[in-house]
Amino acid sequence: MDLSAINPILLLASLMVAATAVMIAALGELIVERAGVLNLGVEGMMITGAIIGFAAAVHSGSPAVGFVAAAVGGAGLSLLFALLTQVALANQVASGLALTLFGLGLSSLIGQGYVGIKPPVIPKLNIPLLSDIPVLGPILFRHDMVVYFGILLVVLVWLFLKYTRAGLVLRAVGENHEAAHALGYKVVRIRVLAIMFGGACAGVGGAYVSLVRVPQWTEGMTAGVGWIALALVVFASWKPWRVLLGAYLFGGVTVLQLNLQAAGIAIPVEYLSMSPYLITIIVLVIMSNRRSASPASLGKTFHAAQ
Repeated sequence: MDLSAINPILLLASLMVAATAVMIAALGELIVERAGVLNLGVEGMMITGAIIGFAAAVHSGSPAVGFVAAAVGGAGLSLLFALLTQVALANQVASGLALTLFGLGLSSLIGQGYVGIKPPVIPKLNIPLLSDIPVLGPILFRHDMVVYFGILLVVLVWLFLKYTRAGLVLRAVGENHEAAHALGYKVVRIRVLAIMFGGACAGVGGAYVSLVRVPQWTEGMTAGVGWIALALVVFASWKPWRVLLGAYLFGGVTVLQLNLQAAGIAIPVEYLSMSPYLITIIVLVIMSNRRSASPASLGKTFHAAQ
């Protein structure tokens, strides 16, 4: 075992990359749940976004096109969930699980012809002067644009929920959809838009896995990240800034266990691989003992006739 082989600067820089996909997906799900909808299909939308984004980037030669296609694909798949739960009034939990299974199957079918293909490389953004700062430069200012987009999205979601009228209406729908409907707000329309935003974020998060984290297509490559995103929303008590912290915690544990494997630590690889998920479960158990801050109408079906 050689712990000296672990570079702390590279470790922290890799942490930001590892946290990006789950953070973007979790922010999308946070908006969905603040609107009062529980969508358990994040994993399915992420893996669908991963293959659609990968295929679009390969054929166009542009990673940007790949991310846009992934967002559209994730939003399109989420629209199926919206139709089931908001129009047909199907059970949200069952519909979300079905969406995940459908996404996994669809991505496997589409991805058969893309195994072994390398996507176009996403350039890293070296910010002049800032990237040359010792220690902080390599950690904070030498990443691709999607890493910074994820951080910006945290700020935008926080501002939207806290300071905009639309954000206030969204929160009102999530807290009491009957009262919001009585005031004249279009509850179903608001929830459908929130669901599609969540799907777009999940798609982008999935594309980040296939285009940056593991630049290739492998069946089931999201490996439960969508479920971690769902857990992060609970961990964050439905607050954007806590999503950022939770994502960095998960990303840090993920990167650390990979580095420990490379250093040859005398712990079975299987135990190290499951450590990010185990720590997430432990944190959730601790958080569950605290007072719940979930939206009051979360998971409840809205009947327009009420």
